[in-house]
Amino acid sequence: MSKVTTLNEFIMARQADFPGASGELSRILNDIAVASKIVSRDVRRAGLVDHILGAQGETNIQGEEQQKLDVVADQQFIRVFESGGEVCGIASEENDDFVAFTDEHAKQGKYVVLFDPLDGSSNIDVNVSIGTIFSIYKRKSTRGSLATLEDMLQPGTEQIAAGYVLYGSSTMLVYTTGKGVNGFTLDPSIGEFCLSHPNMRTPETGRLYAMNEGNIDECDQGVKDYIRFCQQVHPDTNKPYSGRYIGSLVADFHRNLIKGGIYIYPATNQSPEGKLRLLYECNPLAMIAEQAGGLATTGANRILDIQPERLHQRVPFFVGSKQMVEKAMACVEAAKSVV
Repeated sequence: MSKVTTLNEFIMARQADFPGASGELSRILNDIAVASKIVSRDVRRAGLVDHILGAQGETNIQGEEQQKLDVVADQQFIRVFESGGEVCGIASEENDDFVAFTDEHAKQGKYVVLFDPLDGSSNIDVNVSIGTIFSIYKRKSTRGSLATLEDMLQPGTEQIAAGYVLYGSSTMLVYTTGKGVNGFTLDPSIGEFCLSHPNMRTPETGRLYAMNEGNIDECDQGVKDYIRFCQQVHPDTNKPYSGRYIGSLVADFHRNLIKGGIYIYPATNQSPEGKLRLLYECNPLAMIAEQAGGLATTGANRILDIQPERLHQRVPFFVGSKQMVEKAMACVEAAKSVV
């Protein structure tokens, strides 16, 4: 029987990749694993426990109704980051402003974490897969001081690590530190994440596209042209591409990462800047996509090159298999040239 490699063992074995980190980054990743186990437990019993199922009755900074489990997950991750001492501050999709930790130990932390505690939370009540997305940066401010807005508003190219946790038929943690992508599945019998998907690579092309086609009339012509291309019969398969839209970003992204495909949430007439958040969703998933051989763009420009201007900045998002994203970008560009 082959040896099982746990997440902790894998992280410790890779510490040498980051000689300047002195173990802090490893401890942050372990803190994320601990928090995600707790959230996974709460997700799995959400239907049985009334106080964590359903709406909170409030809206977040995005104007979206907060689910009870959103708030529970947000608080859980903030708690582990603050108590760990390696993180000086956080920014979360669920909070209006960033949080600078005031504990003297935390103020010495080298890192900040930006995260979406529970992506796809509108699916909680109908038992569809949801997830956590996270992004880790080195702070820009002086150690020993409070974290600043400048620490949070860094381009995606400055990410030290990024990942997501998928709470589905199994719980998976997928992450990168800029040296490939690896996936770990939670074994509930031992309470450990175990390496299940080493060196993940997304196929260069695929037959799956994910987009809310109910918004197609709200989109630019180039997006309409690409969706029409997907719906054509293709000579290599004698079939059109298959539309697969879950409406949970992590789940759609994870499927395409493994099987090959493209996910599109473009700008629309109602959301001209796009809908997905640059810092909490697009940057971390873009880093993973690129590390796995895929692409992530706004339809015109590389996601990771964008200099953030606001904590809750939104952008259009095209991510997935390299050839599919390139074809979508070509359709967008060709439509612009038509007078």
